[in-house]
Parts: sequence; C-alpha cells; structure tokens
Amino acid sequence: MTGTYDPTTFRALSFHDVTEQFRRGSDTPRDYLERCLETIASREPTVQAFISLNEDGARTAADASSDRWRAGKPLSAIDGMPVSIKDLLETRDMPTQMGCEAYAGNFPKRDNAAVWALREAGAVVLGKTVTAELGGSHPGPTTNPFDATRTPGGSSSGSAAAVAAQMVPAAIGTQVGGSIIRPAGYCGNVALKPTQGGVNRGERQATSMSTHGVHAGNIEDMWRVAAEIVARVGGDRGCAGLQGPLAAPPAQRPQRLLVLQTEGWQGLDDASRTTFEQLLEALGGLGIELIVRESHPLLEALEQSIADASNVAAAITAWENQWATRNLVDLHPDGVSERAKRALTLADSMTFADYRALLLRREHAQSAHQALAGTADAAIALSCPGPAPLWSGDSPGEPLAPRPTGDAIFNYPTSLLFAPCVSMPLLAVDGMPVGVQLVGQQHDDARMAAHARWLMEHIQPIIANAD
Repeated sequence: MTGTYDPTTFRALSFHDVTEQFRRGSDTPRDYLERCLETIASREPTVQAFISLNEDGARTAADASSDRWRAGKPLSAIDGMPVSIKDLLETRDMPTQMGCEAYAGNFPKRDNAAVWALREAGAVVLGKTVTAELGGSHPGPTTNPFDATRTPGGSSSGSAAAVAAQMVPAAIGTQVGGSIIRPAGYCGNVALKPTQGGVNRGERQATSMSTHGVHAGNIEDMWRVAAEIVARVGGDRGCAGLQGPLAAPPAQRPQRLLVLQTEGWQGLDDASRTTFEQLLEALGGLGIELIVRESHPLLEALEQSIADASNVAAAITAWENQWATRNLVDLHPDGVSERAKRALTLADSMTFADYRALLLRREHAQSAHQALAGTADAAIALSCPGPAPLWSGDSPGEPLAPRPTGDAIFNYPTSLLFAPCVSMPLLAVDGMPVGVQLVGQQHDDARMAAHARWLMEHIQPIIANAD
C-alpha cells in the first residue's frame, strides 16, 4: 500500500518563525494553540496520538504566554509553544499510565524534571502522547499519519505521530534502543537523541541507556526545546548535560562523513538501500568525502564491534528492568502484556557475569567509536530499516509479532555508543518517510544539529517507489 507522504510538498508545523508575529501582535500563543487543537480534533480520531489532553490548562497557559509576549517579556524563545509529553514522564496535571493496564489511573501529580523545565520556559504542556507499554515493544493504538495501516514506530509512538500530523510543533520522547530516532524516521520528523545523560530524565533513571529527546518539525524548534530544558534542569545526575548554545547552531557543512551500515544493512529492502545510496551520491556531488568500511580499518573495527548490537542492547535492558517488571507482574499479573513478560524470560536466563560481559562489550564498542574521533565530522546512517511496516494488530491464536512497532536495528548501535543522533527526513519510499541520521561523538550534539541543518538546506529529498 502506498502512503501519502511527499517530502517536496509536506510542511511540518513550526514555532520559531511565528514568535515575531507574537511580538508585533499579529498572532498570539492562544491563537496558535487553538489552531493546534483544531488539527487535533480533525486528525486524532484516526491517528490516536494522545492518551490525555488538558485543554483547559493549556488555554490558561497560552493566555498567560500571550500576555507576556504582549508586554515584551517572554520567558524564553519557546514561551507559548504547545508541546506533548510521552506518557512515561510524570505530569502534575495529567495521569501517567505508561501504556500499561497495570498503571491505569496512575496520577502522581508531579512533574518530571524536563516537564517542569518546559513549564518554567513558558511552554504549553498540552497533552500526554501514547507510548508502547512501559516504553517497550507492545504497541498502543497510534497509527502512522501518512498511512493508518502502518505503525508510527515505537515506543515514542504518539510523540512522533503528533508532530508528523501537525498537531504540535514539538514533543518529548524517550529512547533506550530506538524509541526516538526510529519513529522519527518512520514519521518524517527531525529528532534529537542526545548524548547519554544530556537531558535530565528526572524519575526515569532505571536503565543505563535511557535518554530524553525531542521530536519536531525543524532543527530550530528541536534544538531550542532541548536547550531550554537543559538550561533549567541540566542533564542526568553526574553528567555534563547537553552542550551548546541556546539558539540552534547555524548550518555547518560537513567535510567528511563515515558511512555506517550496522547489522541492518543486509536485511534492507532494495528500494530503501538504493535511495540511501542515491543520497550518498548526492553528498559526494557536493564535495563531501565519504568514508566506507572497506577502505578504513578503524571504521571496519567499529562495524564489527556493533555487529550484534541488537542482542547486546536488548539483554542489557532486560537485565536492568527485570526487578521493576517482575514486581509489576507480581502485583498485576493480568495488567502486563505477554511481550513485556518475555523480557523477564530473557533476564531470567542471564547471570550477573553475563551482564558484566555485556557492559564490557559496550565499552569496547564505545572505544572503537572514540578511535574514529577526528577522522570525520560525523557518521551517516539510516534512521530506520525502510518505510514503517504494516500493522493491524495481533491475530488471535497466532504467535505474537516480534516487532510490531518496527525494528530498531539501525538504532541499537548508537544507544550502545551513548552517541548523539539527529534524524532528518531526507528519503521517501512508497509514499512513506524514511529517515537518515547523523551520529556524532559523545557531546557533539550541537555539531550534529549544525550539520543536519546544512544537509536539509542543501539536499533535495530522494524519492523512490518500493516496487
């Protein structure tokens, strides 16, 4: 089935370019919010991006923001921006149910650190977006905005879809394996998965590879949301946090790029592979040097160190989550999906020595990546393995689909590497977005945003048909 995405005509919702109108009084944050609510009312019955909305609270916040802009005293450049929050993060004014029946009605009435920071910056926290159960692989109801028969990706399903459906200009997601970058690739968003620890996770500290990140329609809004959060609450405890300016870094042309295949390359469909190769040709035509694994021993060493990244990342996360999941299953045996319970089976098969060996493998991969520092400005790779797959739900009596929200095979490596990534909507296959990511060394987040901005300004999206 062909989707409806055309990157030459699609225009994502943006915020940074309307603030001058706020200053002049020709537009207001309240009017901007009402336009978002109109879009939600129109598209939400099909997209199903939200699990809860706080329209009254959002209108009150937008009116206060309108008063501040009118007085020439906005709290920040994102004052008045409607944002949605993945329903793994606590919010004082909406429940936090984590896509899990066991958490139905859970309402801690407190803000995650990032949510608190957004409010302090004047952002309008509009609603909670659907997450796959517990941030795992069991999907919620959200559909892909460009083809309702396809997944939007996971686990930040609703965050990705809300931005792609032009409901909000930005949304907060989280990633452990591929939960920010993959849905961004499937939905045609830009997105930042920062250096590990770059954005304060607040209460979400359980797993060593979990990160907060941002979905948006453009680099400027993406970066500013992340930077305004970090300016107020920093990064994770013990971490330096996101580094760079408050405003989005200016576009910067990369001189050399590593072409990162990952273990996903061999299983890639022909159309997506060809389209990505055409993108590489276009980069070469702009004079950007491309370094491939066959020509560079250190890049080959990195590829080998991440050749089993999917299994390594999944096992690390299963071990780290096992006690919280087991307690939840013990208390609510019918409130947790079979997919979540399977992760316990993996954890039960492991010993602490196994976990320690996996951490050593992760350190080895990070060392192999660090050895390439200075060789190139960034690595370039696909954000997802082709267009979002079809998903109509599990079939009764049939085995559970192993990856209903798509495969994170192109994302596990960067999660293992603790590396910053920026996803860009540079490809389209069969009428659906296919994202491309830039991957940097740790703490190179701002440079990745600058290079991504340059690529999006100078590269025409490559379009292909899957058949």
